[in-house]
Order: sequence, then structure tokens, then C-alpha cells
Amino acid sequence: MSEAVTFPSRGIPIAGNLFLPPSTISTISTPKTPNPALIVSHPFGGVKEQTAGLYAKLLSESGFITLAFDAAYQGASGGEPRYLEDPYQRVEDIKSAVTYLTTRQEVDADNIGAVGICASGGYVPFAAATDRRIKAVATISAADTGRLFREGLGGGLKREHLIMALEKAGKQRTAEAQGEDPHLEHIVPHTVQEVPEGTPTLYKEGTDYYRTPRAQHPNSMNWYIERSIDTLATYSSFAFVDMISPHPLLLIAGEEADTLYFSKDAYEAAKEPKELVLVKGRTHIDLYDDTAEVLPKLVSFMKQHLVS
Repeated sequence: MSEAVTFPSRGIPIAGNLFLPPSTISTISTPKTPNPALIVSHPFGGVKEQTAGLYAKLLSESGFITLAFDAAYQGASGGEPRYLEDPYQRVEDIKSAVTYLTTRQEVDADNIGAVGICASGGYVPFAAATDRRIKAVATISAADTGRLFREGLGGGLKREHLIMALEKAGKQRTAEAQGEDPHLEHIVPHTVQEVPEGTPTLYKEGTDYYRTPRAQHPNSMNWYIERSIDTLATYSSFAFVDMISPHPLLLIAGEEADTLYFSKDAYEAAKEPKELVLVKGRTHIDLYDDTAEVLPKLVSFMKQHLVS
């Protein structure tokens, strides 16, 4: 059972879907013991109806109250300009989602965890470093958006290219002040036919996921505001990952993912308790909807650390 909900994040209305496990459905009016709850946060360019919603639904069927939501400026949530990727707002959205869960009578406010997928695999740990209400942290195919925009996938972007992109971002801000619309760029190639030869697996498979019936959704438009880079460039998802401890951290990544180095680097920087799980033969995007090995690990991890 799911319920459409709305909560504020720095004054921006955030649209979410709250999933209630079967054990709570008949007892909402007279709840028994409150349930542990999980935030499930979506990738860059995604919306709550895609991989985040899938994991939220499946985790709710395992006994957790779960909340998947659209980030500010995206999906059904509010915020202008549309398609801005502000990492610090994304982090605030996660903290605001936790706050919302604490207001629900069905939720055990002392047993809230968070799951982040792709970009949110960076945003969730960043939030959990300072929000001690998040008692357990799990990531799936984690990526550091700041590092990705600073260095490029795999680290091949030269500093002069970053400086050029920042110069361009400044000009775009000036143009917007003069009345022009924000300049939009696609996140992944817009159609399968537009994927050029040599495209990294992340973006090639991203097109297959986001731009085909596999997961295409009208609220996931494959746009971002190009000048977002001037905020992303100084953001680092795992700069304070060591501060999550003594709360537990689980990082799950595909063994064949071209983003695997993000999870490995986060694992090295984190303090115990921590765990890195590699899924054989799977890529970054594979884990968005291939839940066979990921889900049991998520459930056992969260039950170990949240369910008394």
C-alpha cells in the first residue's frame, strides 16, 4: 500500500510516496509498535517512480515503512528553476524526509535508515554524516556527483576543461538575469539511436534505462541545467564519510560498474562498521532493477541494525 505525501524542504514542497508494510495496513488507526523506516533516494535525473520506488516497494514488503520522493526542482516536487541539480539541496531534501518520517505515528523515530542510489549513493552518506537520526546507511551503485563533474567519469577531465565549464556557467547566470531561460543539457543520450560509438557503459545503459519502456517516465525528462556545475564542482560526497561511524555503512556495487571506484574510495575513507558488497557480473545500471542479490542484502543489513 502506498500513500502520496508532501513535506517541505527549505520551503520547497517535496512530493513523495510512502509505502506501508502489510503489517501496518490494518492497524493505522490504532497502531501497535511503530515500525522502522527507510528513506530511498533516487539517482541524478531520476524520479520516485523508477528505481527508488521499486526498492521502496520491495523493502516495504519486507516490513519497513519506506519513503521515496522527488528531489527539489525535479519530478512532481516544487522548486525553480526546473532541473537544477543542487547537491546541498539534495542533501537537505534527505534530512527533510527524515524529519517528515518522525511526524508519522507509524514510524519508530529512533529506527530510521536511508538508502541512496547512484548520485543519492553520495547524497545519503553526506546527509548521514551530520544527521544522527539516520541510524543505518546503504548505497547502491554510489556516485559522487561533485567529483564526476570535476574530474569526469574515471578521472580523465583536465582542469582547464573544468575552468572553461565554470566560465560558461557564469555567462549562463548572466544570461538568465537578462531574461533568458536556463540552458538545459541531456544527462544521457536522449535516444538509443543517439548513443555514439565509445560511449561509457554508464551513459549507454542509462539511455536504455531512462529512455525506453524499461523505466521511462514522463517526469524524468533527461534534462539538467548546465550551470549546475558551479555548485557541483565544490561538492564531495564522501568528504565526511568517516563521520557516519559508529552508525553502520553498507556499499553495494556491480563488479563491472565503471563507477565502482566511488564505492571503493568511500569504503576506504569510512570507519567501521562498514561493508562493501560487489555483485558479480553486474554494471552500475544493472542494479537499478536487477534486485535479486541486492534486496536480500539490504533487508538483512537494515533488520540487523534497525529492528530490535
